[in-house]
Amino acid sequence: MKKVQLYTDGACRGNPGRGGWGAILVYGVYEKELSGGERETTNNRMELTAAIEGLSALKEPCEVTLYSDSKYLVDAYVNGWVESWRAAGWRRGRDQLKNPDLWERLYSLTEIHKVDFVWVKGHNGHDYNERCDRLATAYADSFD
Repeated sequence: MKKVQLYTDGACRGNPGRGGWGAILVYGVYEKELSGGERETTNNRMELTAAIEGLSALKEPCEVTLYSDSKYLVDAYVNGWVESWRAAGWRRGRDQLKNPDLWERLYSLTEIHKVDFVWVKGHNGHDYNERCDRLATAYADSFD
């Protein structure tokens, strides 16, 4: 399997509000930037969408190290929450989990690719995280 690094970030102007996501795939010396957004969304939806779109861009199963400044996204996988939520029908206790559509899509992609989730501190000078943030915020701001 090819080893790929995926850097992701989501942004929202208001929560909910105009949102954007950015992702950068790195394979050896090759880099691919992706971005998109929605007029009315939330920060968590954009964080999840960045991961989904980055993984969806891969043309074959890969070993992926996914870097995100979203503790919610990273902890869901590192701490095994996503497995519990899925087993419970995308519920947390008695409550419906927010964004079950995106969690289901992301989960299906993690069954295709071997994904390790790594948290990086946001807005702390990490080059790829800062680039993803610029992609995400530029898209969010494009809805003005």
